[in-house]
Amino acid sequence: MNQDFILGRLSNLMAWDDDTARKEFAWLRLMSRMKYDDYQDFLAGMRFIESLADWLQQFPPADRAVAYDFIRKDLIFISPSEMRHLVELFYPETVQPRLLNRVAEIHAIPQYEVWSNAEATKTYEKLLRKTLFIELSDGGRIDIFRRANAGMINNEQIVTAPRINKAKWDELLNDLRKVTKDPADRFAIVYLVDDFTASGTTLLRNEEGRWKGKLWRFWEDVSNDEVLKSHFEEGWSLCVHHYISTYKSEEKVQTHCEELRQSFGASGWFGKIDFSQGMSLGPETRVTPETHPEFAKLIQDYYDGSIENEHMKKGGGNARFGFGQCGLPLILDHNTPNNSIALLWAETEEKDEKHAMRPLFRRRQRHV
Repeated sequence: MNQDFILGRLSNLMAWDDDTARKEFAWLRLMSRMKYDDYQDFLAGMRFIESLADWLQQFPPADRAVAYDFIRKDLIFISPSEMRHLVELFYPETVQPRLLNRVAEIHAIPQYEVWSNAEATKTYEKLLRKTLFIELSDGGRIDIFRRANAGMINNEQIVTAPRINKAKWDELLNDLRKVTKDPADRFAIVYLVDDFTASGTTLLRNEEGRWKGKLWRFWEDVSNDEVLKSHFEEGWSLCVHHYISTYKSEEKVQTHCEELRQSFGASGWFGKIDFSQGMSLGPETRVTPETHPEFAKLIQDYYDGSIENEHMKKGGGNARFGFGQCGLPLILDHNTPNNSIALLWAETEEKDEKHAMRPLFRRRQRHV
């Protein structure tokens, strides 16, 4: 579609004067080209500016300035290049410091001396090989991680399926021992890797008295076949890394882990789990009626409760501020999280006198 025509249409919708239009057109062209047009779920023939014009039309003229101002100032969009950067930083900023610290403790030397000490360097290389990286979903971008660290991390250390049976565990252990030439070696560190967590529910939750989630499934896989005893060193470390996480998720999952240890004892749950993230979204990013009173009114007024399916309801309350009331203004290039404000992604039909919601960034639903 002709972009100049759409910009003209947008200018009319917003009732901009010429000076304002020139300034906003420059910003829109820049941000569309650099970031927003990379969103993967725009309809054919539509990109950000077209989607923005369509989205703004659902509001009466008096509310459009509030909606546009929110997009202009508060939207967080993670582009493909930014996500790639977070993936590439995972090893040097998260994994390597942990390994260096462990090696320094083993040899009783400062971390900065590890590379100048031949024995410590060997210990580091062996410890790295005894580290596994398991992708919890395709969002873990393990293919990018593998290419970014080619020559340092072996393909046999990387697992692309989150559910691992006993035969696969045995294969991974045999591969390790072939490389180290030590038949007694076992794994020392496991990293579970994913792209994003907001409420922590997908990772670990208690649903009607039953524990569920990716972390719980991993526990079932390694504990049922006693893989913990045969494949891992005593005192091994479990690390969970997300490229992007929220403070709410971090706090909630750690609380659940403590509940599990108290309920099942030392042998009924992982002894210790370390959580890390490439980027943490703090409380200041959350949209609430207190932080964004004008936009929160739009969230309240232009909402259709028909988007609240059984999966959304598990987050508690309505979905105005997203699943789990997270209130995120967040868009990921490959999809919009359901933890984000519904007004950004929801699409409904006009019926029963409910507002027909139009998405700015259409969400690909995993659960219908």
